[in-house]
Amino acid sequence: MRLGAGTPARVQGVGGTPAKTQSVAGTLAGMRRVAEAEVRFAAGVPNVGSFGDPLLLTDLAVAAEDSGWDAFFIWDHLLYRDQRWPVADPTVVIAAVAARTSRIRFGVLMNQLARRRVGKVARESVTLDRLSGGRLILGAGLGSVPEEFTAFGEPGDLRERAARLDESLEVLTELWRGEPVTFHGEHVTVTGVTMLPSPLQQPRIPIWCGGRWPNKAPFRRAARWDGVMPTHTGYGLGETMPPAELAVVMRYIREHREDGAPPLAVALEGRTDGAAADRGGRNVGAYREAGLTWWVEALGWWRCDPAGAMARIRQGPSLLN
Repeated sequence: MRLGAGTPARVQGVGGTPAKTQSVAGTLAGMRRVAEAEVRFAAGVPNVGSFGDPLLLTDLAVAAEDSGWDAFFIWDHLLYRDQRWPVADPTVVIAAVAARTSRIRFGVLMNQLARRRVGKVARESVTLDRLSGGRLILGAGLGSVPEEFTAFGEPGDLRERAARLDESLEVLTELWRGEPVTFHGEHVTVTGVTMLPSPLQQPRIPIWCGGRWPNKAPFRRAARWDGVMPTHTGYGLGETMPPAELAVVMRYIREHREDGAPPLAVALEGRTDGAAADRGGRNVGAYREAGLTWWVEALGWWRCDPAGAMARIRQGPSLLN
């Protein structure tokens, strides 16, 4: 097994361009807008409650592509706090998204890898990457609902989940290489496994890590990979940290990122006014100065019902000067 799996590497398409671009009528103008703006725009939705419907989620993704968005992301929950709420499996949903779209990037933000088998994730992710022509982004986080672990006999302790996550990421990226892998960690074991084919995106599918500031460890992890999506303990569901706070997060990450590493994708969830002339672009622009590269329009029950989410998506992403 090669060492250095966590060393940042230049990933084809990490900034938003798929490894294999497919022609889609009407997308060239949108792609020029993205190149000029240096910030890309995604629609982000939960996979639970009134949004826990796979047909709805797939339709939202198709509408996002048709309306000029650059990506579509969904949450990862197996259960939610109220277990009477419907839940849609996110991996199945993004497979449908891959099949019904041809341009936008997509992914699960954030995959709770600590409760998943790394071999299965390796197979799923490569299949999704190839199915989509190289458009998958793989999110990785610890999860926010410990019961999703403990209810099924998995350890819920944060430190153990973090250790499992780090080992899983190391093994996952090695399996993607298509070469023999042997790894004996504290939590993950792989013995003499070669998995083919490899992803279309090289040297790997981009990995974005989540974290809740001011907890520092998740951001040291993010500094080793390809992207970060921070939240903040001082701001709850439906709230976004101000640009000054994002700048503090980015300063910390830069202090721990290897010299010469490629630029990091920086994603942040927030809310813009689709009815405004610039569809909220002025608000997003303030975050660009702090290092933002991806704005994720957060759409969920705390803000609107599914019809409201569809309406906001159809208005299109924000416009930047």
